[in-house]
Amino acid sequence: MTTDGTAAHTTVTGLPPLVRSALTAARTHRFPYSCRPEQGRLLRALAGGARARIGETGTGLGVGLAWLASGAAPGVRLYSVERDPERARAAAQVFAGRPEAAVLTGDWRRIEEYGPFDLLVLDGGGQGKAPGDPPADVERLLVPGGTVVVDDFTPATGWPPLHEGEPDRARLHWLEHPALHATELRLAPDLSVVVGSRLLV
Repeated sequence: MTTDGTAAHTTVTGLPPLVRSALTAARTHRFPYSCRPEQGRLLRALAGGARARIGETGTGLGVGLAWLASGAAPGVRLYSVERDPERARAAAQVFAGRPEAAVLTGDWRRIEEYGPFDLLVLDGGGQGKAPGDPPADVERLLVPGGTVVVDDFTPATGWPPLHEGEPDRARLHWLEHPALHATELRLAPDLSVVVGSRLLV
């Protein structure tokens, strides 16, 4: 969830048509928390490497899912879960003509029913950032060699990365995960993501 991510697309040109449709839905429903264009471009690029399945937690109104669908190869299935029923229904309408993309309603753990994934984007649960929200089990949810993206970090300026003056346990979980080769990518001066690839053995 990115504050003002919907508004950040306003002056961006050349957006994929499906992304434009999702942005229209987000604006209609006054949903400001879509992924930012920098995140969207990364998701579109990574989606192109998926062979069979892509998963996402936190659909919102479907902007991130639209970026993913715009980059995915024909035949790749996409599953995204949104806990708010009204948002889930509105997002599903955006993808009504895209049978390869399914919007699920419920807790983020519903995504587990559809894995393992070639690409898993954790934006609305499973990141391990909030109390009571354990990190997703990437050894179960990713195919060997699969990629996980954990959104919405402030770029680290030292080691260990800090959050509110303390070591950022959520970020460290992913960067030091024994089943991943992971790194932090700075997408903008105020925005970074952690990207990890599941080890083959």
